[in-house]
Amino acid sequence: MHYDVAIIGAGMSGLAAGIRLAYFDRKVCIFDRHEVYGGLNSFYKRDGRQFDVGLHALTNFAAPEVRTAPLAKLLRQLRLTREQFELRPQGWSEIRFPGVCLRFTNDLRVLIQEVAESFPGEIDNFARLLETIRTYDDVSLTAPYTSARKVLGSYIQDPLLTDMLLCPVMYYGSAEEHDMDFTQFVTMFKSLFCEGLARPLGGVRTILRTLVRQYRGFGGKLRMKCGVRSLAVGGDRVTHLELDDGEQVTADVVLSSAGYFETLGLCRGAPDPPAVGEPGRLSFVESISITDVVPAELGLGATLIFFNDSPSFTYARPDSLVDVRSGVVCCPNNFAEHDHLSEGVIRMTTLADHERWDALDPVAYAQAKQECYERILSHALDAHVLPDPRSRVIYRDTFTPRTIRRFTGHLHGAVYGAPHKRRDGRTHLKNLFLCGTDQGFLGIIGAMLSGISMANLHVLAAGES
Repeated sequence: MHYDVAIIGAGMSGLAAGIRLAYFDRKVCIFDRHEVYGGLNSFYKRDGRQFDVGLHALTNFAAPEVRTAPLAKLLRQLRLTREQFELRPQGWSEIRFPGVCLRFTNDLRVLIQEVAESFPGEIDNFARLLETIRTYDDVSLTAPYTSARKVLGSYIQDPLLTDMLLCPVMYYGSAEEHDMDFTQFVTMFKSLFCEGLARPLGGVRTILRTLVRQYRGFGGKLRMKCGVRSLAVGGDRVTHLELDDGEQVTADVVLSSAGYFETLGLCRGAPDPPAVGEPGRLSFVESISITDVVPAELGLGATLIFFNDSPSFTYARPDSLVDVRSGVVCCPNNFAEHDHLSEGVIRMTTLADHERWDALDPVAYAQAKQECYERILSHALDAHVLPDPRSRVIYRDTFTPRTIRRFTGHLHGAVYGAPHKRRDGRTHLKNLFLCGTDQGFLGIIGAMLSGISMANLHVLAAGES
């Protein structure tokens, strides 16, 4: 079978690229090894309950009238409406560090006022930083790397405020330990604080099912439980794809959302290309508590809490199974109009080390999941991050870096892929391009825009030239 474009991975970026290409009558097929689409942002069912994986919140929730916002651009490119995503905004969220709490909403003025009250000596510096962020071109495909910590340090004098601004941005998009590229910082800052957060009614399934319906409606082919085993290379091109069952298919262009190193690992029949940088190693454990009352009845009213209880914020692979000193608490019930949820949901996400989890045998692995759940929750209670929900917990589950690697294929269970991004999507082969995690656009909206941008740049625009 021959296709104009073969796409590896039915995640957000792959599906968005497929929609864009199918709309313009390209013969396109998406291949995915798993039974459920979504990749990093997917869902699963256990004991009659459905759980989201990945998606805490959709960022870039700009008002409908802001037609230049990423969400508006995305919807136009995919021929979708806002109503199809059924988005509902957050109530309020918090950044909690020892002795200081900054509240923020989808109105940036709330964060500005919080900074003015908690860091009065920094408010003018913060205003100058905001102006730089507002005018910065964060969608450039050629922007050089610049340390976000270095840039923030040139504006903000108090290291505590710098850490508090970096904490949510890093947890929601940084593949780099201790620091991140300033371009990516700007993207995430705008999406979190300038535009805001929302969650679709029905969770991530609402977005994924909308994308799949649109893709199939435009004539795109989706082959689930049909992974790509290898990419045969001849000269400077992919000559064909070999699927897990041995079937061979050809395509003029291959677009991979598997990740840079993971995609290189598929290539067969040519000298190894020079790999740039190192694979990512930042991964997470997430513990989910289902309660018989909604979080607000327990005294937990925030939508998201980004917390750190150490003197300084450390964003790095821990030297133990988990690092409980910082993390994210998410309460899906606390988004607007989510009172349809019959049970309470509290999701707690912390940094974790894939290699330590991967070394455990099945018995030790199951025990470690239980112990880490208790440890994460106990530490959050000791740090007064949330009220004690234990008497109301009726079900719980935990997923680990091993889970992430199994369902995404990312080396080391690295949620955000490799630290070095390839924003133009190019590889060493003329017809093989990247989209998604290692292309570098961040967040749910960013992932979809990545697929669209790479489809536009390397297929649609190339076909017109």
